[in-house]
Amino acid sequence: MLNFDAKDKALKELKQAIERHESIREQVKQISIYLFEQRQKVASEVIKAAETYVNILANSPKEFDQAVSAFRYQVNCFRNTIQELERKSNVSTNVAAGGAAGGVAAGVGVAAFAPTAAMAIATTFGTASTGTAIASLSGAAATNAALAWLGGGAIAAGGGGMAAGNAVLAMAGPVGWTIGGVTLVGSGVFMNINNAKIAEEATEKKYEILSEIYSLTRVSEEIKQLSQKTKKLADACLATITYLRGKAPQNYTQFSQEQKELLGQLINCIRSLGELLNTQTVL
Repeated sequence: MLNFDAKDKALKELKQAIERHESIREQVKQISIYLFEQRQKVASEVIKAAETYVNILANSPKEFDQAVSAFRYQVNCFRNTIQELERKSNVSTNVAAGGAAGGVAAGVGVAAFAPTAAMAIATTFGTASTGTAIASLSGAAATNAALAWLGGGAIAAGGGGMAAGNAVLAMAGPVGWTIGGVTLVGSGVFMNINNAKIAEEATEKKYEILSEIYSLTRVSEEIKQLSQKTKKLADACLATITYLRGKAPQNYTQFSQEQKELLGQLINCIRSLGELLNTQTVL
């Protein structure tokens, strides 16, 4: 058959691109979850330690009080985002059936990771490709936006939410086709067109996927650095507070110069950590 070899080559390369895409997407998901866990630590352990210390330190400098207050504001913003997503997003693991054998296994990722991963994605990525903040999407749109990207399958809940899901990070499954629970490779989608056309369309889709792989690779490194910096600052804040509570007087006026400098470092650390807490990444 004419162009049979070209068709097979194009479909093979497309399949390889999809596999690479799935691999990097899983990586981004996992590091987003790690970042989310670090932020949860900040929103619980670090803020509690900072507020406790500012309350027991007599004559604490105004800068310390202000830094802790600003930190509390950022923590509240983070918590409110989570609460709003949990309230509005009636997370559904129902996905459309009908994926081809050997295809996407639609919904497996959603069923396994939805609760934590959905929150991680929604708080890590600030903007969908439409320019809409994921955290601000309402109801099922927010759910689908995160979960369609994660699961590579169709989310049955929410109707119009799939429009948002298709847009999220330009990543609602490889170039959007897996949203319907169908993959190009081995699914029969191309059965009614000629081999040359199959090769042409498969090659076009491959390049779209490669472009998305490039974007995901870049953003993966950004999230990794953000996670590392968040952890480093959180650990430094907790260590400094523990040291000051154990070694320094409970009255700031009795601090040594070294202890005052250490408190100054803590203030800067808290400020930086507050700024990082709600920092978001955009594809």
